[in-house]
Amino acid sequence: MKMSDFERIRLVILGGAGVGKSCIIKRFLFKTYSDKYRPTVEDLYNREYDLGSVTLKVDILDTSGEMQFPAMRRLSIATAHAFLLVYATTSEASLGCVKQCFEEIREQRADFQDIPMVIVGNKYDLTGTHREVRIEDVSEWVFCELPKLKVKVLECSAKDDYNIMEIFRTFVTLSRILPVNGGAESGSGLKRRSSAYVSASSKAKSRIGSPSIGCEKAKDPSYLAASTSEGTSSGDVKAKPRSRSLIRRSSRKTKQQIQNASGVEDCNIQ
Repeated sequence: MKMSDFERIRLVILGGAGVGKSCIIKRFLFKTYSDKYRPTVEDLYNREYDLGSVTLKVDILDTSGEMQFPAMRRLSIATAHAFLLVYATTSEASLGCVKQCFEEIREQRADFQDIPMVIVGNKYDLTGTHREVRIEDVSEWVFCELPKLKVKVLECSAKDDYNIMEIFRTFVTLSRILPVNGGAESGSGLKRRSSAYVSASSKAKSRIGSPSIGCEKAKDPSYLAASTSEGTSSGDVKAKPRSRSLIRRSSRKTKQQIQNASGVEDCNIQ
């Protein structure tokens, strides 16, 4: 499969300490769960997912729940294509951390309204006896107090594997990653509808007008001539590659003229 058949997005996971961000990731990626708590500094996972006509490359970045790494947090927010904000349904303070994370996103990203976000309350399995945050209160904050966002609110349980797959299906829906004509006619097979997803490589592809150029084609002079003349009228003169021998002859002629003018020979520095 060609590189033009791949698209890459980065999902950044934010939230306070002890809310189970790592548990959600490991349940989704590895189908495992552990009660052992290990503070996260920054963990990056890479996965590829087959969406039919295309393969989606996903970088999942799990950030620290502590606020002692502000530079790392700013960088992760700046490079994200989507956000997963995690709180614990058993901790009202953890929802405050999520609100603080959202404020950082709003301050740093002018396109925050176009970025897909899922706000999820983990530890749903403990809500029967230890619930401190109602999903209705979170929804009221999101949909009433905030501007219009590409966001969904869910509750999940990493321990019971409840709603874990739904979280990541929601990102595909919110991102509006859709096949173009089933992927058969399109070079990339994806259609992105937000500037938040435009990468440097995508911009480069749009400038050259082709999703990919093979090495053999790039070396072919006739291919290069056709590429440089694309989009010109029939009356325009086509650009021709300059002869290397002509460059060498011009260089020798100029060099001889300089020698004649100065009356000295070449000096070779060993």
